[in-house]
Amino acid sequence: MIYAANFKTNHTRKSTQNYIKDLQLKLKDKKTEDRVFIFPPLTALDAYDGDFTIGVQNAYPVNNGAFTGEVGLEQLAEFNINTILIGHSERRDILGESQDEVAKKFAFFKEHGFKIIYCIGESLEIRERGLEAVMKHLISQFEGIDTTYDKLMVAYEPIWAIGTGRTASVVEITQTHNALKEVVDKPLLYGGSVKSANIAEIAKIENVDGVLVGGASLKTETFLELVLH
Repeated sequence: MIYAANFKTNHTRKSTQNYIKDLQLKLKDKKTEDRVFIFPPLTALDAYDGDFTIGVQNAYPVNNGAFTGEVGLEQLAEFNINTILIGHSERRDILGESQDEVAKKFAFFKEHGFKIIYCIGESLEIRERGLEAVMKHLISQFEGIDTTYDKLMVAYEPIWAIGTGRTASVVEITQTHNALKEVVDKPLLYGGSVKSANIAEIAKIENVDGVLVGGASLKTETFLELVLH
């Protein structure tokens, strides 16, 4: 299983250091084959040693240059970071990233050999139209994306289940992940109000290869409850 913690706009440099320190001590109990990714805020990026990978939540597709407020490869290289989240619904919907922009970002970081967790998802309005409408929308989010890239992982996050406390049903996750696996044969992560109360059930679902976790990842103990379940 893959366990990815997305801190979003949470944690400071100091609190992230404390989080990582706790994680380093307790991850020795995880299954050898399981992989852990941590995505802290930009100000908390650093080079850490341990049985986990530090990634960046966002970056601009450039080495360096006149791009106010952005970070590029030069800044990430300082901390040996080569893992990135791309296409998260909050960047698409709140910050207005278009599919074209997402695809350009994907192509750039693919060219530089990054591990990419590529996020897709649908609104409640689309979900209520049925699986066919959901899949049509999800497939449109692969436009311009090389789904054969060997360092690609896909995170399916129904937008209506992110931070709402509402998790997609086992049937909904099963149907969607099975359909997605026919489109992109890569590790598929589920995201959307994943917590200790439902991780065992979610982890057993066919074609769920991991989870992308928001709120439940903000405390080391609650994230470890998922990893060590």
